[in-house]
Amino acid sequence: MTFKEKIESGKFVVTAEIGPPKGTDIKEMLHHIEALKGKIDAANVTDNQSAVMRISSLAVCQVAKENGLEPILQMTCRDRNRIGLQADLLGASVLGIDTVLCMTGDHVSAGDHKEAKPVYDIESVQLLQVVDGLNNGKDMAGNALQGCTNFFMGAVVTPEANPLKPQMMKFGKKVAAGAKFFQTQAIYDIDKFRDVFMPEARKHPVKIMAGIVVLKSVGMAKFLNNFVPGITVPEDLIEELKAAGKEKALDTGISIAARHIKRLHDEKICDGVHIMAIGMEDKVPLIMERAGLL
Repeated sequence: MTFKEKIESGKFVVTAEIGPPKGTDIKEMLHHIEALKGKIDAANVTDNQSAVMRISSLAVCQVAKENGLEPILQMTCRDRNRIGLQADLLGASVLGIDTVLCMTGDHVSAGDHKEAKPVYDIESVQLLQVVDGLNNGKDMAGNALQGCTNFFMGAVVTPEANPLKPQMMKFGKKVAAGAKFFQTQAIYDIDKFRDVFMPEARKHPVKIMAGIVVLKSVGMAKFLNNFVPGITVPEDLIEELKAAGKEKALDTGISIAARHIKRLHDEKICDGVHIMAIGMEDKVPLIMERAGLL
């Protein structure tokens, strides 16, 4: 079964991220692909994540596919205009890459080429509309295609945005534009996710995958709270990491992630999880094992 078939069937799906390296040495990336193969349902290949220049998402999607791991093509609007975006989408389609995650993308000021000119010819809702048009045989200018695409479209949402209402308004626009599944920004307060965000999300006929970012240390938790909008690590989790000490902090972070995934699965709170291990992709099977999913 494909990722699309699995998530539409009601299976609790698990995806993880593949971060393309900055350079042509892909040995570590291939190791991560091998570790994830057969364990997760698909891998989201990031697109110059955090505005840091890396191997293109499209190329790494093809490498993942050739090595037996179904890829999700992540596309941001930051680096390409509408012509470039559509060209890459057509390229992905002819390579048999049929799932795309549409994002606006972090500003270049967050990355390693701060002098670069951001494009943002279109934004995430418009990109979804572009993909929907390609699926229906038309480009963004209304020209007919010689063969259409068949993309399964995804988007992102921040459940802990404050206030939440503007976020849900854009969520609705993304659904109207054709998004069928959503990967969320990292969540750490499961009760709030269940009681505040999910009732609003369930008003729409889409699948929701909760974002899980593995906490590596107390410092990382505090950094997320202080510098990453839309992410809040509760104080009780920070205290749990402190109590574990520096040597066991990572293992504790893995256990926290597994505990949250198990609860999301067992209580049927959402339709799956997206695990962001940030360079520790080989730890994803351990997280799944502790969550009772392997």
